[in-house]
Amino acid sequence: MLAVRLGARPFLDGLAHTDPRALAVALVVTAATTACCARRWSLLTTGLGMAIPFREAYRGCYRAQLLNATLPGGVLGDLHRGYRHGRDAGALGRGLRSVVWDRASGQVVQVALAAAAVPLLPPALHGWALAGLAVLVLLGLALLAAAPVRREAGTALHGVWPEVLLLSALAAGGHVLVFLVAARTAGVTASTPHLLALALLVLLASALPLSIAGWGPREGAAAWAFGTAGLGATTGVEVAVVYGVMSLVATLPGILALEGGPAWVSGRTSS
Repeated sequence: MLAVRLGARPFLDGLAHTDPRALAVALVVTAATTACCARRWSLLTTGLGMAIPFREAYRGCYRAQLLNATLPGGVLGDLHRGYRHGRDAGALGRGLRSVVWDRASGQVVQVALAAAAVPLLPPALHGWALAGLAVLVLLGLALLAAAPVRREAGTALHGVWPEVLLLSALAAGGHVLVFLVAARTAGVTASTPHLLALALLVLLASALPLSIAGWGPREGAAAWAFGTAGLGATTGVEVAVVYGVMSLVATLPGILALEGGPAWVSGRTSS
């Protein structure tokens, strides 16, 4: 739909503007954000009684990111790491739910940051942003309304929730930084606070499990947000394309986790 409405030029310009310096930044920042996510997952699995060491969690998170960035849906890599760890720990359900809690904790912090950044958005976006955030909050509260869910959340987060929140904030900040670099690489000259707020909105949309290897909702949200903000829908798509290429390249170290290492990483099990 975006190609029909806007033509191929924003996509081609995004590819053309992506440079080695931006890719290097993405690789370094993603290495740090992956460490934050791995530590967070390790903490949550410990609370659930199926601890995974940080080193193995780091490899698993990198591998999951690579699969998320190359397979439909954008969540298959996370499902795989939860499945492998749960199977190897003898608790498949808890293994899968540990990944759910891992991703959910990150999304909760990201929603909070997006809400805090709403005043930085152009007035035309305020109503839409608040309505979207309200829907996400209501969905989260509806999920927590189930007593078993509340109990398990309390068990997973008991004693570690401040560190989990901090790690989630650092990871979200890293993703925003990569988006800002993508915007500057694409030649966007808007102020950093405005770009930060737009980045948080676009990254929330990119978390929807409706993408094709990460592509789709992100570009649509960027076109809408940048267009509504007066920066142009084509500019939004171009920035999203640069960010997409940067993110894909940044996950390539996950190739090293495809073979070797623990059984839950490599997909092999001992007899």
